[in-house]
Amino acid sequence: MPYCEVDRYQNGDEWDGVRLFYRRFGRGATKVLLVIGLAGTHDSWGPQIKGLTGSLEPAADDEESGDAAAAEGDDGDGIEVCCFDNRGVGRSSVLPHKSYYSTVIMARDALALMDHLGWKKAHVFGHSMGAMISCKLAAMAPHRICSLALLNVTGGGFQCFPKLDGQMLSLAFRFLKARTPEERALVDLETHYTKEYLDEKAGSCTRRTILYQEYVKGISSTGMQSNCGFEGQVNACWTHNMTTKELDTIRSAGFLVSVIHGRSDIIAQLCHARRLAERLIPVARMVELHGAHLVSHERPEEVNNALMELIKATKSMMKPEEWSSQPENSSETGALISARPVSVTIRTDDGGNAAIAVYNLLAKLQLSFLYVIGVILMGFEHMRNIVKVMKPKQNSCKLLSEPSRRPGIFMSPQYCGDDGFRIASPKTS
Repeated sequence: MPYCEVDRYQNGDEWDGVRLFYRRFGRGATKVLLVIGLAGTHDSWGPQIKGLTGSLEPAADDEESGDAAAAEGDDGDGIEVCCFDNRGVGRSSVLPHKSYYSTVIMARDALALMDHLGWKKAHVFGHSMGAMISCKLAAMAPHRICSLALLNVTGGGFQCFPKLDGQMLSLAFRFLKARTPEERALVDLETHYTKEYLDEKAGSCTRRTILYQEYVKGISSTGMQSNCGFEGQVNACWTHNMTTKELDTIRSAGFLVSVIHGRSDIIAQLCHARRLAERLIPVARMVELHGAHLVSHERPEEVNNALMELIKATKSMMKPEEWSSQPENSSETGALISARPVSVTIRTDDGGNAAIAVYNLLAKLQLSFLYVIGVILMGFEHMRNIVKVMKPKQNSCKLLSEPSRRPGIFMSPQYCGDDGFRIASPKTS
């Protein structure tokens, strides 16, 4: 199996190795590294793998002959894609403490994988947490980046909090209450997709029915992400932050950037993606699509077109000013492409920007309110656990026999063809 050892860490008195599981698809001189998000595995990139390479058949495992040597011999106009499981999920190593997880550490993982493959440069495309990792990678080694695509991205920290409204509070409450795969699947579907997409006909039934069955099957399986892996990746999102210096590095490096986002994303809010794109002008272009957090699955053709356009613009050596100066347009499918995100600015009497002050104040208020809600929900859950412990012994035994696994509300489904998806059910190492 294709593994890449990227790091070593001390586990008690022993030093253990960190291994990343990866897969390659297609062949060609154009290299694309796909970085998946929180709780997702490499399979979640299925629609993009098929769109970029034309096939979902993995390349032959050439570890025996050396990936680096194989990479040097590639030529032609084809595209080679590599996607992998981040540390803490799937077949990659699960580290025992959250201190082993950060977007900086995982960006180093991705860079080590590129070295292992013998890739001097690559187009780096990331989704959600993977987009945060990709930002760090681009700031850390800009000379290794051909182009950068950020799908459903936020700036980390409080920006990782979902939109605060009745729908999200209901989803959060139902997520904590869910005790069966059927209950959890319903929450996941509403989190990942728009209602319009779920209600679309797919043959004799709706996509909701197909996805629901696949989600229940996946959640019922035994390969869910471990608690420490989930908590570690959440810690990476919470501690992520792009400094002004890092953004300046990306902006001045010369490669092009696409920020692709679903307008109905309730996990990674659109306003944060717009703000990031605005801070990366003139190299960044904002692409808004009708879709939710998994817009790469809801609108695969539009996302793939945006990615291919980025690759072609890089090959033609388009200047950043030309990339960002293209006029705003809206396609028939609902994609809004804008080089310069629109922002509303309120000028005070002394010429200051009141919008920034108001934005920061609201962000702090939202964070405080969410913190209070979180404390209340955790207290409620703690009381339920106490009640369970106090129940008769047979119930306690039943509780202790359950595997310590956290399905995760952000689990991304795998792609399994044109007609449906299947949930990721990785085996932790």
